[in-house]
Amino acid sequence: MERVRSFVAILLDDALRAAVASEIARLKVLAPRVGWIAPPNLHLTLKFLGELPPKTLELAKEGLTEAVAGGAPFRLSFQGLGAFPELARPRVLWVGVVEGTQAAQGLQARVEAALARRGFAQEERPYSSHLTIGRVREPRGLAGLQEAMARDAEMEFGRLEVRALSLMRSDLSPAGARYTELAAFPFP
Repeated sequence: MERVRSFVAILLDDALRAAVASEIARLKVLAPRVGWIAPPNLHLTLKFLGELPPKTLELAKEGLTEAVAGGAPFRLSFQGLGAFPELARPRVLWVGVVEGTQAAQGLQARVEAALARRGFAQEERPYSSHLTIGRVREPRGLAGLQEAMARDAEMEFGRLEVRALSLMRSDLSPAGARYTELAAFPFP
């Protein structure tokens, strides 16, 4: 039985994806050893589900249908660059969410609760709305990148009208990850 590596996400529209991709292209020159997210793969993750058998995937779809039933469309605004755990010691590079964070957190909490009722493990860490743009593989030689990110800490990337969430499939290969939308769950 095939298992599907999956996660729940908010997908970006073309304009926002292009704005973030342009910044990634500029930063990539400064840090080629960072694992940059390919523009088609940019998304806002709400929950990782792991590798699921088809039957469990159907339970996830039921849960996501329940999660959107209690919500309404909302707007997210993306601004600024940063890093986890911090810019001085970056491991994950991100674009920030400055408007709509409460709505995104509410949606993520409804996703967690609906999936927990169906036997999915709950995330222990608090949810932080951000758009991952890269993962640092080698922590040396990042001074130029850190300076550029600090300069662009307030850069505006655009807004996104969130009208649905998506159940995504992740296929890993030596060429990188490829994400496919398995199902969309629009707000009523």
